[in-house]
Amino acid sequence: MEKGIHTRTEIFSQPEAWADALEVVQQAAPNLLPLLSVDYRQVLFTGCGSTYYLSLAAAALFQELTGRIARAVPGGELLLNPSTVVTGINTGDTLLVAISRSGSTTETVRAVEQFKRQNRGPVIVITNYGDQPLAGLADVPLVIEKGQEESVAQTRSFASMVVAATALAALASGDEQLLKKMEKLPDAGRKLLAVYEPVARKFGENLAYDRFYFLGSGNRYGLACEVNLKMKEMTLTHSEPFHFLEFRHGPMSMVTGSAVVVGLLSEKNFSHESAVLNEMQAKGGSIFTLAETGATVSFESGIPESVRGVLYLPVLQLIAFYRSLAKGLDPDCPTNLTAVVKLDL
Repeated sequence: MEKGIHTRTEIFSQPEAWADALEVVQQAAPNLLPLLSVDYRQVLFTGCGSTYYLSLAAAALFQELTGRIARAVPGGELLLNPSTVVTGINTGDTLLVAISRSGSTTETVRAVEQFKRQNRGPVIVITNYGDQPLAGLADVPLVIEKGQEESVAQTRSFASMVVAATALAALASGDEQLLKKMEKLPDAGRKLLAVYEPVARKFGENLAYDRFYFLGSGNRYGLACEVNLKMKEMTLTHSEPFHFLEFRHGPMSMVTGSAVVVGLLSEKNFSHESAVLNEMQAKGGSIFTLAETGATVSFESGIPESVRGVLYLPVLQLIAFYRSLAKGLDPDCPTNLTAVVKLDL
């Protein structure tokens, strides 16, 4: 079988999964709204690996759009160190959003079971497989079946769950126009993949680069973490994520002529973020930017910034895909990895 055939198919078919995610959230809205209307002490997002990074992005966005305290924790921390995550003796005062592609990741399932035994509050699950244990633990399961994958590294699944988490935050904010404008995402994704595949291929196949740094702030930091993970998993390349301004505080010492600094640029802080990238370019690094306009990859989507985060993913996934092939690796089967981590807990 051709190397990477599943990963390529999953990357290019993901806009269909985005549309599925939007439909799933819209159909579940009558069941979601009663949960989202409660004034919880905190909202927790949890997952493992990619879905922990998704939780970082989702929690930041949820707090930004709703004004409610939200945070992300790895499933293993919620399970093994719950007192560092949830406090107090009140029951029902925390909303938990548990995210898992497979719906069977051990840490996440066990953490949710423990959370429910302690009567901490309701649980919303975002997953791609509704017949697995996690979905059965949910008060409201959001199952995006079109995000299911053959590959080990998450691409289509992750992006579909990003769209679902984004729609959940928009629904919680009470801004119906945000949800309406998200309907433009699938077409915007198809356009990005068609226009920028040659750019991604050229960049990915350049093996003169030996390290990648992904910079993102606000809800984009979690996305930077995820695309950093794709570079590690698929290509076995040194890669790290940072908040934009943090990169100056030590990490920039690693910038050389063989380094790539990828910027997930925002509108609000564009000038500050661009200044960081300009400094790194002056130090010899190669710069790759993504933004609505004026970037290496320009979305030109017309979608509000708060709900277009998924658009940062496809081209960066493609860069990792093409780099993997250029190095003689198989993106479908990353070294030492399995699709689901199951432990004896």
